[in-house]
Amino acid sequence: MPKPILCLDFDGVCHSYTSGWINAWTIPDPPVAGLFPFLEQALVTFRVAIYSSRSEFEKGRAAMADWFMACAIEYYAYTHTSDLEDGSPRDNAKALLERLEFPVSKPSAFVTLDDRAVTFKGNWPSIEDLHGFKPWNDHLKKPRVSDVAASTYGRE
Repeated sequence: MPKPILCLDFDGVCHSYTSGWINAWTIPDPPVAGLFPFLEQALVTFRVAIYSSRSEFEKGRAAMADWFMACAIEYYAYTHTSDLEDGSPRDNAKALLERLEFPVSKPSAFVTLDDRAVTFKGNWPSIEDLHGFKPWNDHLKKPRVSDVAASTYGRE
């Protein structure tokens, strides 16, 4: 029996996204705390698909895979262990990366983790509640240069 798909949004779920959007292939921030232990557990019972607005661009998918590789190498260099492989940090990172999927379009998932979603439970939310939505990490984000300039020069 095939494993169900767990779809993880990239920005704000895997990647901390504290710098905000730059472009589809620039990913400057570290992972969200606990990402790699979570992935190791999830991969036991799920196919894990990483999806983002970056996914429609080949350079975006490649950038996400490169980001995962670099961050996983750093993670395994510090933890020295992996449930996936018992080798060098690079071997462990490669074993993890080989099990992640980077689809072009959003997969038909069993469940999705996304920082910018509301679970629909049969009752429509108010428009005001939707406008007031804040992702979990909103307080961590650095102000963008354009936002600082706008507030500094009274152009809000």
